[in-house]
Amino acid sequence: MNRYYIASCNFTSQFPELSLRIQKYAEERYGLTVVRCCIPNYKLKMNEEKMPEGRLRDAWKSLPDSAAFQSGDEIYSLCHNCNNIIEEMHEGVHVHSLFELIDQDDAFVFPDFKGLHAFVQDCWRSRERKEEQDAVRSLLTKMNIHFEEAREHHEDTDFCGISLLCPQPARNPRLAPKHYVEQAEGKFLEHTEEEQKKLMEEYCMQFGKEKVICYCHYCLEGLLAGNADACHLAHLLFNETDQ
Repeated sequence: MNRYYIASCNFTSQFPELSLRIQKYAEERYGLTVVRCCIPNYKLKMNEEKMPEGRLRDAWKSLPDSAAFQSGDEIYSLCHNCNNIIEEMHEGVHVHSLFELIDQDDAFVFPDFKGLHAFVQDCWRSRERKEEQDAVRSLLTKMNIHFEEAREHHEDTDFCGISLLCPQPARNPRLAPKHYVEQAEGKFLEHTEEEQKKLMEEYCMQFGKEKVICYCHYCLEGLLAGNADACHLAHLLFNETDQ
């Protein structure tokens, strides 16, 4: 059995410093093998060029692009898309959220947010992953954050930002048809930028001026587009401010 951490091309390109810290944590604390992506050779050059020049790009280029995942392997990631694709492509592979790993770490030093009140936003791509949802809420409690549920939450959530309001990459329905064909009726339809913005603003009205904490980079993009005071859970856990 091998154990891996998938760093995520999209998350890393958005938050390279934070991603590097998380990679170091996964490797040093748990001995996980860090790879870039859920599938081999995926837009390698393009994703490398998204990284800032210098040590961050060099660190990214030094990682294996993916791995030959086998039955019995354990995979951790904060990218729900990666977990869904791996789960459908590789029978017998066990996928988990990074946040489940942190939640079981009795040595992790949690920042104290002193009773901050916030909404928690679940993601459509991981709506069936109760273990992750429970871990997220446990982590919020450990950071002294008092949370309120979004209008639709847990398995009923229908939100993944703007990503559901435009055509999806061709690889997703091909590699993970259960998630991205069978369960995606009415989603990934073309919307104009104006329509996307309006729908995000309407959705985010439920939060008012309260903080919203999500754990998906697509969700974060949509919340920010809707003018919500939003942040990614990973930023809070690792005390990063680069979003």
